Amino acid sequence: MDKLEAMAKFALGTSYEEISEEAKERLKLHLFDTLICAIGAQGAGPVEAVRGMANEFGTGGRCTLIGGGSAAPDRAALVNTAHTRYLDFMDNFLGAKETCHPCDNVGAVLAATEYARGSGADFLAALAAAYQIQCRLAETSPVMKEGFDHTTHLALSVAAGASRAMKLNPAQTANAIACSGNQLAALVVVRASPNSQLKGLASALTASWALQATFLATRGITGPIGLFECPKGYPESLAPIEIDWEKEKPDVLPRCLLKRYNAEVHTQSTLEATLEIRSRETILAEEIEEVKAEVFRTAYDIVGNGEYGSRHTAHTKEQADHSLPYLVAVALLDGDVMPEQFRPERIESPDVQELMKRVTVEVPPSESDVQLAKQTDPFTEKYPDEMRARVTVTLKGGRQLVAERKDYHGFRTRPFDWSDLETKFERIAPNLSNEIRGDVVSVVRSLDRRPITDLTDLFGRFSPSLTESLESHDSAFVS
Repeated sequence: MDKLEAMAKFALGTSYEEISEEAKERLKLHLFDTLICAIGAQGAGPVEAVRGMANEFGTGGRCTLIGGGSAAPDRAALVNTAHTRYLDFMDNFLGAKETCHPCDNVGAVLAATEYARGSGADFLAALAAAYQIQCRLAETSPVMKEGFDHTTHLALSVAAGASRAMKLNPAQTANAIACSGNQLAALVVVRASPNSQLKGLASALTASWALQATFLATRGITGPIGLFECPKGYPESLAPIEIDWEKEKPDVLPRCLLKRYNAEVHTQSTLEATLEIRSRETILAEEIEEVKAEVFRTAYDIVGNGEYGSRHTAHTKEQADHSLPYLVAVALLDGDVMPEQFRPERIESPDVQELMKRVTVEVPPSESDVQLAKQTDPFTEKYPDEMRARVTVTLKGGRQLVAERKDYHGFRTRPFDWSDLETKFERIAPNLSNEIRGDVVSVVRSLDRRPITDLTDLFGRFSPSLTESLESHDSAFVS
């Protein structure tokens, strides 16, 4: 059996019963978190642009849209994934050399399940398979160092998970994965400075297109089955696939993590340390001489001033949520990092723009010596098992305030529980009634015993709760 066929067999063979109780609980928690993020993104300019395009091209399909209405499966995957991804407040998996957002699979796998009139257990099993495939590929076959985005792996996991949801046969599933994997290799420049609005929509496009490829496979379209083994395939162009799918089990979920703050994942421990300092003492911005954030190499590269470009410019939401200087500055000023910290008027406020100029990001002992840092830096050595950070606020006069973290609340060593997520839900969507929030919790916790329509029927009850705070800075973007 070749590697692609083995991946297809793994996906199709994933049953809800074989998932451990711990993984089932984490899966439901991650689904709940994903829905929270989706509800909070309503009203955002780019998200509404996606919905507007889907509406113009035709509605009334079999799959339900967040916020109400329905569409064809690929358009539902596009709209709903745009919702789950746009805030950049969603889940993560950390490999040593690559991260990914496994909840990017939710919109497409849900559309496939709803199209097939599947059950809640069918959806959860298919989603567990998709999580496993994307996370394990990120862990063992990283592609970002080769210049390709992590959504490249999402194309494979969506096709596999959707095939499981629709109960396709092995040949159809293998061809769905082959078509998606071949066509949807994306460039990682979408994560580099200056970030564009595509950063928040790239997963939605990949999920929609991968679902299209899956439906083509159901109609007999074949793809390059030698994707992982033939010349010019994955090993030669991207990365070898070394996973033995015949021995794989859906056990990755307890190693996934959730975000406490609305910011790029590698900033979370730094922000927790920053807010500890702020909670200890009242600090006026004009008293701050300098703020130094010491982080591990991956954080420096992505949100500091490393491989992905300078992060000392932030004039849009997309730039701000990936700028550690901005995030540390706004955390010190506001005492939190939530969607309202990305309102256009907040980003452009003189106080935060001025303070972020005094924030430096370093890799100890010296960001100027890359080789030395890789060999001796204790922060980088501990990643991804720990997410170390040290924040030093130097006040005028020389007094220093210091806080350090090795993880954060939401990391796998200090995971969120239902109460934590209910607090996050209320914080992000305060205008939703307690009744609706309670119904979401109830349905998600018992989804394995319900039809999938019990979940999708809730979508029409969601209403934009953060429209004012998420209004696009580019009004021309929305027609």
